[in-house]
Amino acid sequence: MIDKGLSMIPVPIQIQINKNLTKALKVVAKILPFPKPTLFSGPDSSIEMCESIALMDNKKILVVTDAMLLKLGVLDNILATFDKHGVGYTVFDGVKPDPTFDQVQAGLSLLKKDRCNAVLAVGGGSSIDTAKMVAALATNEKPILKLSGFFKIFHPILPLYAIPTTAGTGSEVSVGAVVSDPKTHQKFAFMDPKLIPQIAALDGKLMLGLPPMGTAATGMDALTHAIEAYISKMATDDTDDYAIAAVKLIMHNLPIAVKDGKNLEARQNMALASYYAGLAFTKANLGYVHAISHNFGAYYHTPHGIGNAIVLPYVLDYSRDAVEDQLAHLADVSGLKTGSETKRQLSKKLIEHIRSMLDDFGISQKLEALKEEDIPGIAKAALKEAHFTYAVPKHMSQAACESLIRKMSP
Repeated sequence: MIDKGLSMIPVPIQIQINKNLTKALKVVAKILPFPKPTLFSGPDSSIEMCESIALMDNKKILVVTDAMLLKLGVLDNILATFDKHGVGYTVFDGVKPDPTFDQVQAGLSLLKKDRCNAVLAVGGGSSIDTAKMVAALATNEKPILKLSGFFKIFHPILPLYAIPTTAGTGSEVSVGAVVSDPKTHQKFAFMDPKLIPQIAALDGKLMLGLPPMGTAATGMDALTHAIEAYISKMATDDTDDYAIAAVKLIMHNLPIAVKDGKNLEARQNMALASYYAGLAFTKANLGYVHAISHNFGAYYHTPHGIGNAIVLPYVLDYSRDAVEDQLAHLADVSGLKTGSETKRQLSKKLIEHIRSMLDDFGISQKLEALKEEDIPGIAKAALKEAHFTYAVPKHMSQAACESLIRKMSP
């Protein structure tokens, strides 16, 4: 984490630091290898993956998930596959939304107690992030806070496998994990290529039971990942390809998946879109949408996907003149171009289309919990996160950030 004293640095100096940091990170992104997990994709790919894992030297696997998925039977076929092949496992189902240090520690304690030598995450971003940190702490024996920040995980983690059950976080391919201090509710980011799972499965069948609002929220999370990566100053040709593919898939398939949750083709396409978006932001990084949304979560426990959905059109409005070409191209590939619209018109059309999607999904464009007295603190924390982490295309001052957040007041 960035030292708290850095938040006292004037914003203009933060911005100059951000520009210098962006140049350095872009160089690192080009030369540092970012491994991709071996990927199984398609209906029942989770079973194929588990059969592959059974061939490996895994004495016992810690399965990290949440209690509801276990109760609903989502893991039944996965665990039955391990039973069939004689693979031992222990289930840790103590994951809750916005995982905390104590949840990670509970999982780690169970792993050590039952002598597990590999970790499988089954669930959304919270389960995968928890599993990442359990696998990291098992081989890096130090307090969890010592691993926060960039490249602090010195030893290889335990073999880690991931089966996402939502199409949004991209955590199955990302270098990061986010875990909170249960006492202060402060969120800490852990960023290291070692946290990328060794194998992942994109199984749309496991997502058929996700309700409409959960589908919409996680889908908007994936869309935010793709767009912020595409307009990032750290974007490269390969991250652009992944981001564009993700946007195409989401614009076509998310409305279908929200309306008809049993549509397997739409579910599978959304799983792939989330994966592509994860590949894009892992190298190109994120922006102000995530910085503000993270602090909505810290202040009000706003679900991450909902926070991103609310903030996204406002930040795109603010940044539009700096990224008009990119937004116009995304409008074009999304099928929004109908004639001879200018780039300016297309960029506006994309933002309005995102707003209409939110209306269709029943996601408010205002944050009901937002309090006027909290806005300066939210803006300050968001700017600190963004200016020391993200390669944003257009910088904000404290006043501009407060004004933007104020637009989201009910």
